[in-house]
Amino acid sequence: MNTPAIQDLLKARFGNAVQAIADVKDAPVIRVVPSSLADVCRTLKETPELAFDFLECLSGTDHGAELGVTVHLYSHVHRHKLTVETRVPKEKPEVPTLDAIWAGANWHEREAFDLLGIVFTGSRDLRRILLPDGWIGHPLRKDYRPPDAFQGIPLQ
Repeated sequence: MNTPAIQDLLKARFGNAVQAIADVKDAPVIRVVPSSLADVCRTLKETPELAFDFLECLSGTDHGAELGVTVHLYSHVHRHKLTVETRVPKEKPEVPTLDAIWAGANWHEREAFDLLGIVFTGSRDLRRILLPDGWIGHPLRKDYRPPDAFQGIPLQ
């Protein structure tokens, strides 16, 4: 399915929840409102003409005042790709989990939670994955300042 057809299908189902779409090299990019992320992704997976059955990657990014979630999808059936993006305010970085749609999303969400503080509401297992429990802050945020020590051990 080509980019305009994907856009038409998603606009028909979700209206203004699909904010933008761009054709970037080999994978169209769509931006959706955060509250609709899971619904849009479920449609992308379950609609036979789309059949995005594989979550290649989910990553978090810091854009200053906002945090972003980028999801890279692939369809083994149709051999096409799609990138889905959403952004949330840094003060309340919450998006719905995708782990009920693609089980592998959980590991990616845990990393974005650990390193950026993005909360994936409804997650079955949202906890730190790289840093120890008790770590203060999220190291991939642009405003992060590392502590001088952790549990009495100097870090600098």
